[in-house]
Amino acid sequence: QVQLVESGGGSVQAGGSLRLSCAASGYMYSTYCMGWFRQSPGKEREGVAAIDSDGTTTYADSVKGRFTATQDNAKNTRYLQMNSLKPEDTAMYYCVVHTEMSLDAGLGIAVCRLNPVAVDAWGQGTLVTVSS
Repeated sequence: QVQLVESGGGSVQAGGSLRLSCAASGYMYSTYCMGWFRQSPGKEREGVAAIDSDGTTTYADSVKGRFTATQDNAKNTRYLQMNSLKPEDTAMYYCVVHTEMSLDAGLGIAVCRLNPVAVDAWGQGTLVTVSS
């Protein structure tokens, strides 16, 4: 029942920045994860970031220190700020909603899985191209 509309992709040079947006509408469970996937030809789908309903974030090692997931609950919109972009970041990016959590022993809390088995909703995708 949740619908997602994402935007913000584009073409940038290496070292540049982009901010992706994902607006949600319709019913959403009180406990949820908003994830960001990326897919490029010849590569497996990769979960790069996720944020839960309390604002706790998790990131793939490939983007740690460069990508930041945030949310604006008043606007029911989530964002993925991407800094220091590299050519290998080139991909179609998708926002998703899911409910799969796992225990982070270091943090001592449950965090969103980056690569859930089941996804409740998908955005349409937005293309990010990073040139050398």
